[in-house]
Amino acid sequence: MISKEHIINRFISYATIDTESDPTSNTTPSTEKQWVLANKLVEELKAIGMHDVTIDENAYIMATLPSNVPYQVPTIGFISHFDTSPDFTGAHVKPQIIENYNGKDIVLNEAENIILSPDYFEDLHLYKHQTLITTDGTTLLGADDKAGITEIVSAMEYLINHPEIKHGTIRVGFTPDEEIGRGAHKFDVKKFAADWAYTMDGSQIGELEYENFNAAAAVVKVKGKSVHPGTAKGKMINSMYIAQEFINSLPRLETPEHTEGYQGFFHLTSIKGVVEETVLHYIIRDHDKNHFEARKEVMVKLTNELNQQYGWEVIHTEITDQYFNMKEKVEPVMHIVDIAEEAMKQVGIEPLIKAIRGGTDGSQLSYMGLPCPNIFAGGHNFHGRYEYVPVESMLKATEVICKIAELTALEK
Repeated sequence: MISKEHIINRFISYATIDTESDPTSNTTPSTEKQWVLANKLVEELKAIGMHDVTIDENAYIMATLPSNVPYQVPTIGFISHFDTSPDFTGAHVKPQIIENYNGKDIVLNEAENIILSPDYFEDLHLYKHQTLITTDGTTLLGADDKAGITEIVSAMEYLINHPEIKHGTIRVGFTPDEEIGRGAHKFDVKKFAADWAYTMDGSQIGELEYENFNAAAAVVKVKGKSVHPGTAKGKMINSMYIAQEFINSLPRLETPEHTEGYQGFFHLTSIKGVVEETVLHYIIRDHDKNHFEARKEVMVKLTNELNQQYGWEVIHTEITDQYFNMKEKVEPVMHIVDIAEEAMKQVGIEPLIKAIRGGTDGSQLSYMGLPCPNIFAGGHNFHGRYEYVPVESMLKATEVICKIAELTALEK
């Protein structure tokens, strides 16, 4: 397969380009700097020999590796995003390479005493004696999802250089703004023209996911009445106290910090208030569609009860669906998961089939007519200074892509 050095150099060339997205922007991509990596990727795809390389006015990149078999097989796709999360700075990323990791603490930044420790991040124990790429403790790394892009480009390059590996037509797609929930919004599924695809955007080696949360956002606006505190008796209504009632009436243990696996939650993401008005922002998550609908109904019922208690519309709650569990769209075509699972086994990886406690472009794409499970890209501790990626995991993900292509060519 492709050498470690080649993978490292390619990944670092992507990671050192700042592509942080911006949720307050209305443009696509949301930041001008995303174009820098997007244009680089277009040139690189052309340079390795990909066909039909295109980039549209919104920076969505597509390319084709033509079939090398004389019979008809499904067209498959591989998709990753090139933006990084606005949760932590992606400017001036300085990757560090840790050869033959010894299983002990890694000093990311001696001056600021920033340490990546297996005592806290237990997954590090999985990668003893491997080569890790870390941050310098002052930025995120960008393995989410520049590791995925590295793997896809490297796999296409390998298949081009090894025509003895038989495969059907393969489509590649790279998107902006996934980290702010817009990665699939302007993705042209018809133009992509694949029977199914895989996002290379998971974490730990072996992850294979075709379930994710159903998701909604709720904005709760609480009205009050502001009166001079000296004459406020019987007249002032403090919106912040009513907001507190609302918060305390939701199940306290059904929050992210108390749930795992298939357990859903209500998550208060922000609160801003004065006497006259308090605004709460929530996200609602659940894998089970019925439980998801019930959670939304809990918020509606609580709103109505408090309005009835106060005798006027003191609370207004607006709930907006965001995305849904792709399981509904993938289960009818489960052979696409089976192929990925078999590919992992054939390259010596134990598949970890699990549900995503979050969302994925694959969810939206699945509902847009492109069934799209998610495969590991190898990174850990996304969106922060402790992010790292084992090089061996990126190499194995590259192998998985090639093996999926090979197995699909057997699906006559």
